[in-house]
Amino acid sequence: MRTLAAFVFPGFETLDYFGPIEMLGGLSEEIEVVTVAKASEPVPSVHGQKIVIDKQLSDKDDYDLMLIPGGDSALVECVDDETLEWISRASANAERVMAVCTGTVILGMSGVLDGRKATTNKMDFTSTVHLAPNVEWVKEARWVEDGKFFTSSGVSAGMDMALAVLADLFGNNVAEEMAIGCEYDWHKEPHWDPFAKLAGLV
Repeated sequence: MRTLAAFVFPGFETLDYFGPIEMLGGLSEEIEVVTVAKASEPVPSVHGQKIVIDKQLSDKDDYDLMLIPGGDSALVECVDDETLEWISRASANAERVMAVCTGTVILGMSGVLDGRKATTNKMDFTSTVHLAPNVEWVKEARWVEDGKFFTSSGVSAGMDMALAVLADLFGNNVAEEMAIGCEYDWHKEPHWDPFAKLAGLV
């Protein structure tokens, strides 16, 4: 059984979080999802729904897997020393680290992506990537794998990334079955990214 630290903050993007959790949490006998936040109170998403917290940052930093969703509020709620230091420690301990959208920017600001390739939301790309200047930002990619780090573009791209992680950990057949079970059209090619062109990045 692997533990998955799914980090949330006020205003997190709902599909950034629940999309990958639908895929990864579907293997309930293999992966235990642990919702983590700075404080113990329920945390509201950008759409107002509140999620109950399992662990605080101060409780634990040694999880097997890690997920950081994005959201416009990430660049306000997650840039404090406590959060960035926890991300750095938890990333060092984790077997796989995943981030979606501006969650990748926060991951980059913690320093763990220095010298590594990563991507983020294409619509906010030029206005955010300068916050983590030591990351090798990839303009055209649905998701990027660099070592144990998997980062994805915006919102729905997190589901493709999560399926890629399932394939990496458990085999392609497991990921295929999960996508079919969710009736989801999995974009398996990490370089499939029509949104980079729409955003004028390529």
